[in-house]
Amino acid sequence: MKMKTREIKELNNKEILERMDAEQEHLVRLKLNHAISPLDNPLQIKEVRKTVSRLATELRQREINK
Repeated sequence: MKMKTREIKELNNKEILERMDAEQEHLVRLKLNHAISPLDNPLQIKEVRKTVSRLATELRQREINK
């Protein structure tokens, strides 16, 4: 699921960390499934990777702004 930056900014740090863990697990599962048999939509991997990056970026921005 694609998360918009606006949605990420509404989360607190704990929620961001939990969401990041869940998205990283989802990414690993997608990659494994894709290696076994091609996914219907391989662009899902790209979207999940971007979501993880957005979450990490927001977390880092909050760290810097403290």
